[in-house]
Amino acid sequence: MHPASQALLVIDVQNDFCPGGALAVTRGDEIIPRINELLDDYAVGVLTQDWHPADHTSFAANHPGASPFSTIDMPYGPQVLWPSHCVQGSTGAAFHPGLKTDAADLVLRKGFRAAIDSYSAFFDNDRTTPTGLEGYLRARGATDLVLVGLATDFCVAWSALDAARLGFHVTVLEAACRAIDLNGSMAAARRQMAAAGVRLVA
Repeated sequence: MHPASQALLVIDVQNDFCPGGALAVTRGDEIIPRINELLDDYAVGVLTQDWHPADHTSFAANHPGASPFSTIDMPYGPQVLWPSHCVQGSTGAAFHPGLKTDAADLVLRKGFRAAIDSYSAFFDNDRTTPTGLEGYLRARGATDLVLVGLATDFCVAWSALDAARLGFHVTVLEAACRAIDLNGSMAAARRQMAAAGVRLVA
């Protein structure tokens, strides 16, 4: 068992991000056995869950004529337009059935505000609206965070960068993550994480 000061954050291991889902990450389901093993080894375990209303502004379907994976400008910055995914209450939004959810202490839902996306487990994409996760982790005495899940170059990376900015010691276990790699996003995310002091472990 890892020390109580270490917490495991499992990012968005949901049906829509796994093979067959609406926004599938290639081989995203392959990481689940490793994550299940890790959940048993941490006193603090958190699962995040993308949880969008159907009218979410990040969905290409809600912008007539827009193509999925194109980018628009939003008040909080550039926004990739995604295929509709992880709609509240849908099968796609549910955790992958292979994930051992009972081992987690907290399930944190994000992306539920229709007007703003939320990649990070800590803030909406304006980088200022908090999810409340920081306070929970501080109250539990966590100072070191280990991140796994989907997708490495978006929700995992944004969570890792925000955690480092908040003063946590952050490690990303890359073998327990998978990436979308949209237009070089994986290489860019790795550079940003390394520059922020995030440990990238194979």
